[in-house]
Amino acid sequence: MISHPPETRPAALVREVGLRDGLQSIAAVVPTAHKLAWITAAHAAGQREIEVGSFVPARLLPQLADTAEVLAHALTLPGLVASVLVPNLRGAERAIECGAHLMVVPLSASHAHSLANLRKTPDEVVAEVARIRAARDAAGSRTLIEGGVGTAFGCTLQGDVAESEVLRLMQALLDAGADRVSLADTVGYADPHGVERLFGKARALVGDRLACAHFHDTRGMGLANACAAWQTGVRRFDASLAGIGGCPHAPGASGNVATEDLAFMLERMGADTGLHLPALLALRERVQGWLAGETLHGTLWRAGLPRGGLVPQAPVPVPSLA
Repeated sequence: MISHPPETRPAALVREVGLRDGLQSIAAVVPTAHKLAWITAAHAAGQREIEVGSFVPARLLPQLADTAEVLAHALTLPGLVASVLVPNLRGAERAIECGAHLMVVPLSASHAHSLANLRKTPDEVVAEVARIRAARDAAGSRTLIEGGVGTAFGCTLQGDVAESEVLRLMQALLDAGADRVSLADTVGYADPHGVERLFGKARALVGDRLACAHFHDTRGMGLANACAAWQTGVRRFDASLAGIGGCPHAPGASGNVATEDLAFMLERMGADTGLHLPALLALRERVQGWLAGETLHGTLWRAGLPRGGLVPQAPVPVPSLA
């Protein structure tokens, strides 16, 4: 086996979204103390970005009613970027008030999904981002705004979503004041060829302002899709410990790509995630105990790390970002 000096390994960042995207899909309310322990252990395992919750009314998502308290804890951990999801201006004002490093504003490229999920058209969400940017600047805040374009590969309500519409909305979000954008396969419709094509077009349009890829494993292609995005130059990915999460318009679907599986794949490919896989697997076991009765996903926890650990087999070709 061939090892690589650390300085030759391309860096990859995995943002943990289980505390938001995962827990919001689970009926049980996880105690705040467990969430704080989760964040502390994830940080100790090398996680440097965590989406800790969402500023939405507690009556809608009681699972995330303690987001302000969870965020306050995350902000005490050195080197950790703490992000939150905000669906509107009111949520953004709370994120700014509480000092979040980053707020993600979700936009569905599918008009049908946007109306069902946010009760707004995609262009109305773009207008909301403009108001959020104005509020952020007026407050003198340094909280970054990320426009998250969901259902980028289609959805269960509308079916196909035109690539041209996805690209138009990405540019519109940036024009409205978002600092960066991300693409999400909300219901697991993507395939590696489609990912390579759309992410390639998106990077050609907005460059490094395309900051993150978010894949669901609903049809078993999450890791393959992440690999395809990597080949286009994406270096930042969302994932959820034990693959928890899902979409309300895909009942019974498995959720996000599992953090531990994605990190293992990237490390075996030669990337440096900064994550300690045994510690992540130990944390997964703890979280499994907190989510008794819930269906968890992923495969690394069953098989364990291979003999030889994470040593990549050969040098990894790094795509040109020019």
